[in-house]
Amino acid sequence: MVAINNVTTLEVQDGIAVLTIDSPPVNALSGPVRQGLYDGIHKALADAEAKAIVLICGGRTFIAGADISEFGKPGGTPTVGLNETFEAIENATKPVVAAIHGTALGGGLEVALTCHYRVAVPSARAGLPEVKLGLLPGAGGTQRLPRLVGAEKALALMTSGDQISAAEAVKSGVFDAVVEGDLKTGAIAFAKSVVGKPSPRVRDRDEKVAADRGNAELFAAFRKKNARAFRGQKAPELIIQCIEAAVNLPFDEGIAVERTLFGKLIVSPESAAMRHIFFAERQAAKIPDVPDQTPVLPVKKVGVIGAGTMGGGISMNFLNAGIPVAIVEMKQEALDRGIGVMRKNYENTAKKGRITEADVEKRMGLLTGSLELESLNDCDLIIEAVFENMAIKKDVFARLDKVAKPGAILASNTSYLDVNEIASATARPESVIGLHFFSPANVMRLLEIVRGDKTSKEVIATSMKLAKTIGKVGVLVGVCPGFVGNRMLSQRQQQANALVNEGAMPWDVDRVLYDFGFPMGPFAMSDLAGLDIGWSKEASSSSTIREVLCEMDRRGQKTGAGFYDYDENRNARPSPVTEKIIREFAAKSGVNPREITDQEILERTIYPMINEGAKILEEKKAIRASDIDMVWVTGYGWPIYRGGPMHYADHVGLKTVVERLKAYQAQMGDFFKVSPLLEKLAAEGGKLSSVSN
Repeated sequence: MVAINNVTTLEVQDGIAVLTIDSPPVNALSGPVRQGLYDGIHKALADAEAKAIVLICGGRTFIAGADISEFGKPGGTPTVGLNETFEAIENATKPVVAAIHGTALGGGLEVALTCHYRVAVPSARAGLPEVKLGLLPGAGGTQRLPRLVGAEKALALMTSGDQISAAEAVKSGVFDAVVEGDLKTGAIAFAKSVVGKPSPRVRDRDEKVAADRGNAELFAAFRKKNARAFRGQKAPELIIQCIEAAVNLPFDEGIAVERTLFGKLIVSPESAAMRHIFFAERQAAKIPDVPDQTPVLPVKKVGVIGAGTMGGGISMNFLNAGIPVAIVEMKQEALDRGIGVMRKNYENTAKKGRITEADVEKRMGLLTGSLELESLNDCDLIIEAVFENMAIKKDVFARLDKVAKPGAILASNTSYLDVNEIASATARPESVIGLHFFSPANVMRLLEIVRGDKTSKEVIATSMKLAKTIGKVGVLVGVCPGFVGNRMLSQRQQQANALVNEGAMPWDVDRVLYDFGFPMGPFAMSDLAGLDIGWSKEASSSSTIREVLCEMDRRGQKTGAGFYDYDENRNARPSPVTEKIIREFAAKSGVNPREITDQEILERTIYPMINEGAKILEEKKAIRASDIDMVWVTGYGWPIYRGGPMHYADHVGLKTVVERLKAYQAQMGDFFKVSPLLEKLAAEGGKLSSVSN
């Protein structure tokens, strides 16, 4: 065995050169890896004993992708470029076989596509996920993949960024074979079987793209079908243009198109925002005062109090991860209904082919229901998901204190209330933490983890790890009303209502925020959730627009009318009834409605959120600005291509944000008073991203 460099070795085994990359943790395409590939291929070609070459990786995966940390940075020690490396592999005069385990993603799959053959273990997965970073596959992926799978499949894979299994990769033409047993042994056997045969370069294959040549309708239909999903993003459209080039142009011309369009994306604000979120997700897991070696508590069984929408959704997360759940309700009817809804959700998922019927039974088999709080006495973690009322929650925790076993974590799913006050109802405040799931809890990725003043580091470490186990993004926050997400949301909601009172219509506010990138605006969201949430007919006094709408039985989509009118398919349209109510309120209040620009709507709904985020950082209720961005991207539908409110503020410029807030303060009062931190950073030319607590 010969060391090519510190991450690459070469050995000849039974007439086959085995080039091994071993660059932990994921064999990313760093400079040393590229150099090792380039030099290793040339050395193998010069070895008369080697009749073919197997490219394989050590560790847990094949080349997982590009080294994203290199993006946008000046080069360090000069190394061979990716194009030269790819040309060395593709033009090799001996067959080159990529042997894949783990994942071949992005640049990793592009490396494999330059090889003449691709084999993989059954568990391997492949994909080109660059679109999730606001990019396109920029190393030939947009030109080579269509030549193996055709334009239609290539469009779907690259614009979604989805991974496919080894079996699907073989079926679609990406891989040549699945290797059972030892990968190295199987890859060598495959390489021996192709010695002496023509080594087809993917770039020279034409049959799949020729079938789609001149078929403009294929691309037009794809654009139309996905217009809503792709809105606001540049990468999907440029990927489509690259695949059109792969179909209609010679390979070298198509590569030129790919490089030009990749160059546009790498400097785009959308890609910068999406790469920011990529790193922010990893950063959120790092807690400065909770070291990596902090012991975590075993969580082998979870208790959930409340079998309603939230309790059921929370339970499903743990059942999905194979963790038994005991769920408690006050009445048998509510318990039966909650368990029934969970089963129905699983059965619907099975009907869509996402899980099997056996999976349904396995997960439901891990669930037990009870009417007795005492049944939770063997649980390692107990999550309370009852009505958002402090007295009720404190009563539940006082009772849990007597029931739960020593060392059990006691968690509240509160979205707003003081976790320290809840913890005071127990004799073990160090075991109490907030686990704020977002609705629907079995779908939404965010988990706000709320540390109390006395929450132990072990409980925090366990909660952060558990978030990952159940497929959530855990973000640690401090105790304050509404924590991070809802505290900032209240600022937006207050201004949305104020704008309507001043002359904007609900659909104007919603349109501006939808065009900004949110899935829907605040008034459409209220209609979806139901205007009568928290509304009482007996206490209603026609004092707000919402109260009047509820009194008229306009309670949202479920009644066919709310802020909007709805047709039988729940399609919304502006309501003359709502407009009349708004005009009447303005007249009673002595308000002279005025024309309000889209820019004012955007600034008054978004900038107060940024200001509140700065206050949250100032108060040390969030560790870093990127954590706030993760909360909003994963929990509230903030468009990922705008990078979260803190990143967006840095992009717009803090000086601009501060100037506009001060202008509104002079006009409308101290609601818009600028956070001292925001003002200081703006004056210094700083950024919110520089703040870390």
